[in-house]
Amino acid sequence: MREIVDLNSDLGEGAEHDEEILELVTSANIACGFHAGDPDSIFASIRAAKEQGVATGAHPSLADRENFGRTEREVSASEVFTLVTYQIGAFRALCAAAGTEMNHVKPHGALYNMAACNQALAQAIVHAVLAVDTRLILFVPARSALEIAAVELELPTAREVFADRNYMPDGSLVPRSRPDALLRDPVEAAERVVRMLREGVVRAVDGSDVPIEVETICVHGDTPEAVGFVRELRRRLESERVTIAPPRRRR
Repeated sequence: MREIVDLNSDLGEGAEHDEEILELVTSANIACGFHAGDPDSIFASIRAAKEQGVATGAHPSLADRENFGRTEREVSASEVFTLVTYQIGAFRALCAAAGTEMNHVKPHGALYNMAACNQALAQAIVHAVLAVDTRLILFVPARSALEIAAVELELPTAREVFADRNYMPDGSLVPRSRPDALLRDPVEAAERVVRMLREGVVRAVDGSDVPIEVETICVHGDTPEAVGFVRELRRRLESERVTIAPPRRRR
């Protein structure tokens, strides 16, 4: 059983329950304006996370507000590099203005999924993070192209799983276009996360067990069930005597 794990959520995306979630999580991935948010909301979210003692991270996206950054499209590695560098560079400046430090980076939506299986895009993201701050942590799926690129370029990582998403037999997330993409029952989700921590596997939609590694657990903040999911997950982890704490950037 893993004894220490991070609990993160994607925030600053326009949902009305960010404050409640910040009371429960240990890391906040804050939208950088390209799929949701604007400079004012980013700064407000950073300050709110700081007040709660929650580790603050940038959540950069493809330039796609129309589709909330969740639609894959053709994009070059050079475009990804400049998009991510721009977003996390501005985010880092707003953190400094708020008197805090950016702790991590987690790509959003389609960008995250594309980079998980495309080495060129993965390397572009890693190079962008390194160009801004070599001490940042990159949230990645285990054994993905994103993790491989980060390890090769010596960027710290935290292996991420999703409490509220279903998995394919190859370990990827079930596409959101499918009706079974999301879990709706927080008790079921918490039980599945405990199994991930205890056995190192997750049950895929075809019934098979897929190996998985967990250092940080995500609950999406934009769903109506988000607060209930995070509350139940935190309750269950604490009942299992798991310490909930964020990964810390290098000094």
